[in-house]
Amino acid sequence: MEQQIVKVVNKRAVKVIPGFGISLGVTLTLLGTLVLIPLASLFMSVSKLSFQEFLAAITSRQILSGYLVSLSSAFIAAVINAVFGMILAWVLVRYEFPGKRLMDGMVELPFALPTAVAGISLTFLYSDRGWVGSLFNKAGIKIAYTRIGIVIAMIFVGIPFVVRAVQPVLEKLDRQYEEAAEMLGAGKICIFFRVIIPEVFPALLAGFGLAFARGIGEYGSVVFIAGNIPYKTQIAPVLIMSKLEQYKYADATAIALVLLILSFVLMFVINALQIHMQKFVKE
Repeated sequence: MEQQIVKVVNKRAVKVIPGFGISLGVTLTLLGTLVLIPLASLFMSVSKLSFQEFLAAITSRQILSGYLVSLSSAFIAAVINAVFGMILAWVLVRYEFPGKRLMDGMVELPFALPTAVAGISLTFLYSDRGWVGSLFNKAGIKIAYTRIGIVIAMIFVGIPFVVRAVQPVLEKLDRQYEEAAEMLGAGKICIFFRVIIPEVFPALLAGFGLAFARGIGEYGSVVFIAGNIPYKTQIAPVLIMSKLEQYKYADATAIALVLLILSFVLMFVINALQIHMQKFVKE
């Protein structure tokens, strides 16, 4: 019996996604309204300043000190988040214990909690009379109204980015590679750094970048515990708010533009490193 070959001709160009044109139009409209237009208004506001005025607005001693406090504190917090976020994601994926789902849900608490509430809570907890701050104060260590407090607040708001970036990768990671390495005589430390870390590192780097960028622009959680001491604990977002209160809108947008450029450069570098690491892992 001869096999009959039936050829189906698609006379109509059936799109994979129904209503693709409408969906794309809505997406581009929302993207332009919520992202591109506000960013464009930022550049338009800065354009009112001359180049000399722009440099004066972003290079004064107080502003440079604010950049340094924000960047250094955000970097330290992001490094700590990368380490402990990796550990927390590992525990949530590889172990079973009572209250696991509760802990998994609590990871996203900094996303749901208003930043002002988080800032007040952290200030109360780590002040000289707080539950934790009083213990450190007896040892001569002051947390609130210092850079240590700023770092703690940035850790609080940044830890979910690392955990949620690493957790799905660990869940999909095939354990056969670990078993094969163990059969070949590799120890647990060697397996972790030679087998697991190369697979997880791109996601870990993405979480680090998101936590770093969030820390640079964080205001509500930091403003209370920082104390806003000039040249010591005054962060860049606080300087933006002070410029707005003085009705110096152009100066405020100039400072905000610098933070925006720093965040874009940071994400570009991290994405480039991710692509490089993914190629390295495949090879």
